[in-house]
Amino acid sequence: MSDTSAPAFTRRYLNTANARLGAVALAASDDFFADKQRMLNPAPAQFIPGKYDANGKWMDGWESRRRRGPGHDWCIVRLARPTRIRGVDLDTSHFTGNFPPAAAIEACRIDAGDPGPGADWAPLLPTVSLGGNAHHYHALDSAQFHTHLRVNLYPDGGLARLRVYGEVEPAAADADGRIDLAAATNGARAVAANNEHFGAAANLLLPGRGVDMGDGWETRRRREPGFDWCVIALARPGVIEAIEVDTAHFKGNFPQACSIEGALVTASSDEALVTQSMFWPTVLPKQTLQMDYQHHYRAQIEAHQPISHVRLSIYPDGGISRLRLIGHPA
Repeated sequence: MSDTSAPAFTRRYLNTANARLGAVALAASDDFFADKQRMLNPAPAQFIPGKYDANGKWMDGWESRRRRGPGHDWCIVRLARPTRIRGVDLDTSHFTGNFPPAAAIEACRIDAGDPGPGADWAPLLPTVSLGGNAHHYHALDSAQFHTHLRVNLYPDGGLARLRVYGEVEPAAADADGRIDLAAATNGARAVAANNEHFGAAANLLLPGRGVDMGDGWETRRRREPGFDWCVIALARPGVIEAIEVDTAHFKGNFPQACSIEGALVTASSDEALVTQSMFWPTVLPKQTLQMDYQHHYRAQIEAHQPISHVRLSIYPDGGISRLRLIGHPA
């Protein structure tokens, strides 16, 4: 379950400490009790009573052994994309008698390779107190794009999840000057959806093809008139030239059809966008879909000015794995 009390930056910006997007825990002083990579799992941390491994109680996060000397534990993380960081969540969910009393974060930028012994680490989050089994949200306003973080735990203990929210550095365009305007790794985000019962709309924007039916956006079975929809903020305003709608793994539950509407929104709250989207011009007229299939559209796209947001509408309900919107940034 998501934290309904989370601050706005967790919804406004992308979490680039997400293993699904390519973030990696490179090294740690110690991860005896729980592998450092678990800390970057985008799913909420879980607790499994009675589950043990060779080193002790299995915990869903990064956990070091009990420190018996001076110093503190640390972990170096490569973010999925260079990020101008706007906030972090140090999540100690299920860590009660084994959470760190305090933590701090340092950051650096290295465009080729990973930090070595001489890396120039700069303070990002000063030392803050932590409690057990809780989210610890801290708003930040970094001026630079960072590629790596060093998370310091004082003196030791467990961190269930590290989440780092911020603006993603614009991606390099292809030879024709185009990018995937709907890619999470370029900065696109899901703003809202009328229903996400079986799968979050944000999954549409993930890299690669879906791994299974749970790796996509899927709504409940509709028992009343109407259709389902989600609103997506593009990575950058642009003109869409090619569209891919992928129903991978959706066979008995793919939508009968889909359409896309879009507009250039200069200033609006996420809440206001939902109402506005009902009146956006058509970008892709309604198209019939097939099960477990990659649908590609070019000629069907209607001429449009640069747009910053789209609404993907599915008729009447069902699941879509991925959405790709290839175009020229404006």
